[in-house]
Amino acid sequence: MNFGSIFVSEAFGTGMLVLLGVGVVANVLLAKSKGFDGGWLLINMGWGLGVMAGVYVAYKTGGHLNPAVTLGIWASGAHEFAPGIDITLTNAVAYVAGQMVGGFLGATVAYLAYRRHFEAEPDPAKKLAVFSTGPEIRSYGWNFVTEVIATFALVLVILGFGHTPTGLGPLAAGLLVVGIGASLGGPTGYAINPARDLAPRIAHAVLPMGSKVPTPAERVKVSAGTNSELPDTATGPGAPRADYPAHKNSDWSYAWVPVVGPLVGGLLAGLVAQILF
Repeated sequence: MNFGSIFVSEAFGTGMLVLLGVGVVANVLLAKSKGFDGGWLLINMGWGLGVMAGVYVAYKTGGHLNPAVTLGIWASGAHEFAPGIDITLTNAVAYVAGQMVGGFLGATVAYLAYRRHFEAEPDPAKKLAVFSTGPEIRSYGWNFVTEVIATFALVLVILGFGHTPTGLGPLAAGLLVVGIGASLGGPTGYAINPARDLAPRIAHAVLPMGSKVPTPAERVKVSAGTNSELPDTATGPGAPRADYPAHKNSDWSYAWVPVVGPLVGGLLAGLVAQILF
């Protein structure tokens, strides 16, 4: 396969993964969604099934969907990223570029699916959590360690799949992600994939995240006291909802953790795989 074919395959596969993954988080967190407050295990299942779907879509390139997986395969001493795709720097760039673009597009499409729910949700922290991970206890060093461990587990087992075929294919990868989320996802939300976290975080930074702007008719209702859902401090043409801050924070101070941690974990898994497999 050439650069373009690898890029397109990984972009569509990663896009499907992030569309379903970001979508399930939106379903659980955003106001007025039918899945509201569905819980952590629903999020785990959504991400796991998203991985399964993405691997099926990107089957031609082996469905890496994750720069940490691509790096882990390279570090394992393999000769091919997937059947017929040699391990070269050019091909590695095609994989990672496709994954990042796909992650951004998948997050954007998920945003469009939940556009009105983003408008209805007053909490900016929940909106950010739909797109990217964040720690429950902020400690950059230990958050980094958590991401290294979780990604090490992901990539090592994936590399083991290639030596112990079970016939489960993409389903096995999806179940693995569900298991990692249930077991190791509590501290940081288990990014375990730079394309899953950084690309959607960029989407969060550029997409409009404010609450719905009241129309002139709605502002009349507010002044008359007939619509308690719209704050009476929203005045003037195009005034924003008063319950949403003017400044949007994509938490860039934390963004390096779910990028560097998974890359280190994937690299270590590849090196250990040389010994085990």
